[in-house]
Amino acid sequence: MNAPVIALGGFILLAYTLEAITGFGSVVIALSLGALLMPIETLLPILVPLNIGMTGYLCWRHRRLIDTALLLRTVLPGMLIGMLIGYLLLPHLDPQPLKRGLGVLILWFAGRELWRLRVSAPKRGRTPHWVVRLATGAAGVCHGLFASGGPLLVYALSTRPLDKTRLRATLVCVWFTLNGLLTFAFLLDGRLRPALPQVLAYAPLLLLGVWLGERLHHRFEEHHFRLAIHCLLLVSGVLLLSPWSLL
Repeated sequence: MNAPVIALGGFILLAYTLEAITGFGSVVIALSLGALLMPIETLLPILVPLNIGMTGYLCWRHRRLIDTALLLRTVLPGMLIGMLIGYLLLPHLDPQPLKRGLGVLILWFAGRELWRLRVSAPKRGRTPHWVVRLATGAAGVCHGLFASGGPLLVYALSTRPLDKTRLRATLVCVWFTLNGLLTFAFLLDGRLRPALPQVLAYAPLLLLGVWLGERLHHRFEEHHFRLAIHCLLLVSGVLLLSPWSLL
């Protein structure tokens, strides 16, 4: 087994442990790091099917905690429409400027929220419903382009009255749905079949990632959980803009 294969396995374990803790971030983190080793178009058919394995398990385990009304009325409609637009636009767009723009947006959102999370900072007011809908649609477009809609969606939902456990349960249900559809699209366009050996080889890492993430999730206080989410957003934005990353 060569060094890039082992390194990618380490990136996958880290990324999916973080998603088990926070409810998002696995694909954007693994994609950002994995792009140092291989092309993004090779990585996506590996990472997206792995994600549905983990989120499917977490969805079922925490199904009673999912905010069904928020999921069905607000999140999924905008995300599904946006993802379809992104998937259809991708062959006709230069992805590099889009990825840089996404990185700038993520850094701005994360920096602003980390500033607000200071002990002395006033709490942010509830985000207007139209802003949430606009942000979920934009998150869907990002997901269709790069399977990385998590940062924008987390920002949109960050003022919703959800504790950390309900937020995570709702997020993993979103990713299970969207990445299931993306995996089906990869099957239809022929990208999934060549990636299946790698998907099966890395699948055992999901078990370890979920085991670690479940235990670490319950050790976080609410304030620390919010802090961890936006620090993860900050890292994602830096990786998207880094000159040494192919993202």
